[in-house]
Amino acid sequence: MHKAGTRQGFGDSAKLALREGREGMDVFVQQVINGLSLGAVYGLIAIGYTMVFGIIGMVNFAHGDVFMISAFVALIVFMAVTALAGLSGGVVFLALVAALLVSMFVTSLYNWTIERVAYRKLRGSFRLAPLISAIGMSILLMNFVQVAQGPRNKPIPPVMRDVIVLFEKDGFAVAISYKQILIMVTTAVLLGIFWYIVQKTPLGRAQRACEQDQKMAALLGINVDRTISITFIMGAALAAVAGTLFLNYYGVVVFSDGFVPGVKAFTAAVLGGIGSLPGAVLGGLLIGLIETLWSGYFSIDYKDVASFSILAIVLIFMPQGLLGKPEVEKV
Repeated sequence: MHKAGTRQGFGDSAKLALREGREGMDVFVQQVINGLSLGAVYGLIAIGYTMVFGIIGMVNFAHGDVFMISAFVALIVFMAVTALAGLSGGVVFLALVAALLVSMFVTSLYNWTIERVAYRKLRGSFRLAPLISAIGMSILLMNFVQVAQGPRNKPIPPVMRDVIVLFEKDGFAVAISYKQILIMVTTAVLLGIFWYIVQKTPLGRAQRACEQDQKMAALLGINVDRTISITFIMGAALAAVAGTLFLNYYGVVVFSDGFVPGVKAFTAAVLGGIGSLPGAVLGGLLIGLIETLWSGYFSIDYKDVASFSILAIVLIFMPQGLLGKPEVEKV
């Protein structure tokens, strides 16, 4: 009787361990999906960082706040359209498109102004001057939005709530939402478009020439100021797409939302190899995966510590990042 009881207990433990293992795998798959969608947003913001740094060697720390402003602009436009026309399916789609287009236009104006006011006169100065100016612009934009919109969270009505259940076991469903599909597909398409622009178009050739040597590019007839301004506008457009997707995904925005996503997007750009568009998206995906997997299996309070620790480890052994090229000193 004793042996039979022992054998039965062992069988129950094995079944319990097997079930927990399956549940653990289900949680892992769900967190991977969540991490990829979050990382795609970081990747879109990171492309803006890496484009500006690649051309003028400056870190636009106000870029995260431009992302935040785009989310507020999208919120205002979305609420105005739905207040006038209702919340039917067609109206919601048109409201999202209008919110995206208007936020792209407004944030492009913001970033164009930032480049003209805060960076253009400082290109030839000592390296800390544009950094200080960028931090000042970030604080200015954040406090401007806080005064204009208030310190409280600003929600929107829930939209695109449908999900696709991939599989379900023991009451736990692994699902992917239409919002997550939209984020990942949009990021992949925009990465392809901007990579083509940079690599295959006259504008891209001008940008790469300015990246290598601005004085020589000017001597060859390239309008360096215009190229840099267009680069800032392109970065703002990507930030606007990310801000609209962020608002649609989380359903809420607050004035401080520019700081943390902005820092993490810059971290993603450095991790992937600053100056590389695919590296920026890869870094964003890695940061998103690290965050969600750490939150799923460990304390959520330390998810940021985990992300920055991985960054430090990678940069110790690969200072140029995962896909970046070693910097060659010009002589």
